[in-house]
Amino acid sequence: MAETHVLFVEDDDVIREATTLALERDGFAVTAMPDGLSGLESFRANRPDIALLDVMVPGMDGVSLCRRIRDESTVPVIMLSARADSIDVVLGLEAGADDYVTKPFDGSVLVARIRAVLRRFGHAGGPGATVDGSPAGERGVLSFGDLEVDTEGMEVRKSGAPVALTPTEMRLLLEFSSAPGTVLSRDRLLERVWDYDWGGDTRVVDVHVQRLRTKIGQDRIETVRGFGYKLKG
Repeated sequence: MAETHVLFVEDDDVIREATTLALERDGFAVTAMPDGLSGLESFRANRPDIALLDVMVPGMDGVSLCRRIRDESTVPVIMLSARADSIDVVLGLEAGADDYVTKPFDGSVLVARIRAVLRRFGHAGGPGATVDGSPAGERGVLSFGDLEVDTEGMEVRKSGAPVALTPTEMRLLLEFSSAPGTVLSRDRLLERVWDYDWGGDTRVVDVHVQRLRTKIGQDRIETVRGFGYKLKG
């Protein structure tokens, strides 16, 4: 089986070298770059399976690099941020990142998050889905007003026009469309979409819901204050 190729962009020499060694010990092939511009060049040249981007890198910051990568690819992106409460976390998610890890981090935690992201990118349906990625018991095309979700072809159309979603956004929409009108808590979405079996940062959910709304319609997903979100049937 081919090694999973990780692009790792980090300007701190010690962190870059230590993390690279840790990832390689776990079987990953790593290309490590010290700045955003070289990271973008490496991404275009090598097309990695996943990108780990530190927020604060010279040349082109991690958020800008994430945005450039997302313009060209749906490859999964994990942001690395030194502060959990930083606005950089939200900016990274809004730029298209799928998850983030706070520094300093334990190597085993980082590997677990990488594997969780790769699992859901390799299998778009997530827990409770069939092997072809469609929600259990909900195969075919589901319609919600002008929104159509093809759970077999993994395609979405709004008023007949195709809607481009990232794999994480598609998983989120599949979760909503499998239970229209049902309020889904943030914790449930973290577990089902992000594969977290422990409490995570709900900002990840909130930002992805907002990104999904901009693509399928702001009024399609309703916020139920104090409980979560639901897809209007």
